[in-house]
Amino acid sequence: MNIRALTILAVSTATLTLVAVGCGGGDGTGSTITADGSSTVGPFTTKAAEDFKAAAGVDVTVGISGTGGGFERFCRGETDLSNASRPIKEEEAAACADAGIEYVEFEVANDALTNVVNPQNDWVTCLTVDQLKRIWQPGSGIESWNQLDPSFPDVPLRLYGAGTDSGTFDYYTGVIVGEEGASRTDYNASEDDNVTVQGVSGEEGGLGYFGFSYFEENQDRLKALEVDGGQGCVAPSVASAQDGSYTPLSRPLFVYVKKSSFDENEDVRNFVKFMLDNEQSIAEVARFVPLSAEQLAEQQAKYEGATG
Repeated sequence: MNIRALTILAVSTATLTLVAVGCGGGDGTGSTITADGSSTVGPFTTKAAEDFKAAAGVDVTVGISGTGGGFERFCRGETDLSNASRPIKEEEAAACADAGIEYVEFEVANDALTNVVNPQNDWVTCLTVDQLKRIWQPGSGIESWNQLDPSFPDVPLRLYGAGTDSGTFDYYTGVIVGEEGASRTDYNASEDDNVTVQGVSGEEGGLGYFGFSYFEENQDRLKALEVDGGQGCVAPSVASAQDGSYTPLSRPLFVYVKKSSFDENEDVRNFVKFMLDNEQSIAEVARFVPLSAEQLAEQQAKYEGATG
């Protein structure tokens, strides 16, 4: 079973248990490390959990309830780690503080949010941020491609995208529409990116967005669009995400670690260290954009600081 299949299973069952019962952790407690959150970051943590299990014999479970849903559980003290495709919001941080939950934030990979169309779409290779805003802003009346640009054909525009609990939704609306959470509502919304893959690949006028890793896995069924953020058209790629030229849709991906778990459970500390020490190979296998050398060094220094 590949990483994406595991993620789909996690979506349908709420929590994916990656390991057999009964294997003790490094601190002798036999406890299981628990993670939940972003469907975008989930495959990274899933791969890290599989490899950590093989190396250390420690149980890790990874749930997929969306960035917002993951933070809700995390701030109730139900999980050790929270996967997030955006930074924690002020209200979420306040909920954690009210519950006495302290945390450490780690960047674990990069992403390039990717706009995708049907391969039969031969009329567009690049969209400006303004055009994307006109499509996605609340109250948008654009229902056909030629309403966006008269040179485009009169083909119905069929939209697919992230659900409102998704960090991807928050990030995309924030940088494209200009207000986090502001979006037209007449589109096919789902926490499962495979719904977007199936929808766009089945509609000549389909348009959707999700993380770069999902495009890479489905590039035989989809076409990625370049984005003009004001400096010309740039395609989503590992290089453009790392150097920041793919603006404004390149972004970091996060894992938040509960401070009490980090301090008191050696397995949690070892798992975080394992993710950072093997970040490049995990990211590449799970189809993410690895951290740059400078980014990785910063996160490793943060880990050393957190361990005292």
